[in-house]
Amino acid sequence: MIRRRLSALPGTSLLSALLLAAVVLLSAAVSPAQAAGYRYWSFWDRDGGSWTYATQGPSTARPADGDVQGFRFAVSQDSKDAAKPRGTADFAAICSGTPARGGSKRVALVLDFGAQADAPSGETPPAPRTACARVPSDATTAEALAAVAKPLRYDTNALLCAISGYPRQGCGEQVAADGGAKAPGSEPPPDTAGTAGTAARNGDGGPSVGLIAGGALVVVLAGAALWQARRRRNA
Repeated sequence: MIRRRLSALPGTSLLSALLLAAVVLLSAAVSPAQAAGYRYWSFWDRDGGSWTYATQGPSTARPADGDVQGFRFAVSQDSKDAAKPRGTADFAAICSGTPARGGSKRVALVLDFGAQADAPSGETPPAPRTACARVPSDATTAEALAAVAKPLRYDTNALLCAISGYPRQGCGEQVAADGGAKAPGSEPPPDTAGTAGTAARNGDGGPSVGLIAGGALVVVLAGAALWQARRRRNA
């Protein structure tokens, strides 16, 4: 049907139609797809007066006495747009009632359970809170978290799934455009050094949309050139 319609067009119109089809194919290839978000706990270090996304997971990070660290539950695409912990983040204020003790350290933790919009279906996030963990001098952040925010939940890849039992289900699942979670088996959140898991895969190994559309563009342009050459010979 498309071939019949194109053949009925005048010469210039047919060539224009072919070129327009090529532009449409290329535009479809380069238009970015709507990025998916991931619902997960991100992990943060307090650096001066601001939060920085942690470069290690809580199971390997070993904070010093007086450090402030934070956790935030939210839906985000990657570490660049991840939501930061809210509320008080001052060590003196958080650990004012926890005196120093030999052989141990104090770590101030900011626990932000996120907004209702980020909560899994049927769950309500607890109010943000802070806690001062006194743990052995060589303890990790995960051990400090376990001292003040049980129950914790991890998946088989050591990705932190829940703090103080929230959320009850799910773990770093990909979230669809309508806010619902995709089927189990979705990729874990990217840049998971700031959680406690493994890095997300970069792709499924198949050809990219750009490569496919680029090939289609070559075919369309080649067809246009061939048609024009035949038209000149018959003129």
